[in-house]
Parts: sequence; structure tokens; C-alpha cells
Amino acid sequence: MRSHTAEPSLPPPGATPHARPHLSIATPASTPVSGSGSGPDSTVASASAPRAPAPERAAAAAPTTATAVTAATAGAQALNRLAAYINAHSHALLRVTVGIVFFGFGVLKLFPSASPAEQLAVDAATKMTLGMVPETVLLLSLAALETAIGIGLIVGRRLLRPALVAFFLHMGGVFSTLLLLPDAMWQPHSPAPTMEGQYVVKNVVLVAVCLVVAAHEWGRGTVRHR
Repeated sequence: MRSHTAEPSLPPPGATPHARPHLSIATPASTPVSGSGSGPDSTVASASAPRAPAPERAAAAAPTTATAVTAATAGAQALNRLAAYINAHSHALLRVTVGIVFFGFGVLKLFPSASPAEQLAVDAATKMTLGMVPETVLLLSLAALETAIGIGLIVGRRLLRPALVAFFLHMGGVFSTLLLLPDAMWQPHSPAPTMEGQYVVKNVVLVAVCLVVAAHEWGRGTVRHR
């Protein structure tokens, strides 16, 4: 629609020259009323509405972060408690572990052909005794010795020191097989050990473990004596 503006009327003769003419302006019906909730202006206003401020978004993400931090802290505390427990009982753990190994090996020698190292042990013991002891007696003696060492290491207390002495004496006989039975312990034309030789050499781990256990036990005895 076209907007019509009325022409100002001329003042009649004799009127006050300072009076301003009255202007009448017609307002178009199609002009939207300011502040209404419809129309293109309201659409632009709603589209350009501000987003939630950054502090509110950070507050929404805070619970997830707090949960992750709590879980990490709980895991670290559990690991620290486990490490403290193992550190406090490390010597007992080493002692009992070696005792279980020796007890198992000794029990196997009580049954014929149950131990893979049975014949190797008998041959070495026969050479050390110059063949004067029957093989059956040697095998039963080795089985009883290893079983007793295992029980002493597992139980500890007053049986620990005799078990450690018997262990080191027994290991001396075990490692002597590397010299007494060279054909069975070493590969021909090579310094590499055979399968039986590797079976003997791996006992260095048990020796190291029992050295730690013995040092701890004799250290405790010295402190008690003082």
C-alpha cells in the first residue's frame, strides 16, 4: 500500500505566526508493531540467541572429569597397597615358592619314571658314590632330601636354617653334574648346554632366591642376638 501524507494547511489570516501547522501522518496498516513476537525480526532474534556461557558448559562436564580422577586415584591407591604388602612379605613369598618347587620335585622322584631328571640324578649320584650305593636307594634318598628341603622352606621358623644348609649342599651336587657328566650336559663340538644341561643351569635362579632368603634370615638372627 502507498503511504499518504496530508499537506499542511495554511494558517488563516490574523493567526499567531508562531503556531506550528498540525501534521497528520497516516500509519500504514502493514507496518509491524515494534516488540511483537512474530515477523522476520523475531526469527532473526531467535536465531541469534546467545549460547550458554563457557562456565556453564564447564560445570556440565565437571562430573565426568571428577569421576575419572576418582577412579584413577582409587587405582593408584590399590596398587600402592599391593606393593606395600608384597614388599612386607617378599622374603616369605620367595621362601614358600622355592619350597613348593622342591617339594613337588621330591614327590615326583618317589614314583618310577615320573620325574624327567630321574635318570640324570641317579647317574650323577652313582658317580659321586663310586657305584657303591644301589640306584633305588639313591633315588629314594634324593626324593626324601628334596621333599624335606621343600617342607623346611615352606614351614620356615626353626626348620628354615637346616633346610637352607641342605639346599646349598644339594645344589653343590646338582651343579657337579656339569663336570661329572659332560657328554650329557654339553652339546658335542659346542659350548652350548643340552636340554639336560639347561635343566641344571636354570637352578641358578633358585640359588639366587635362597641366597636372599638366607641373608634375610641370618640378618634377623644377628639383630635378635644383639
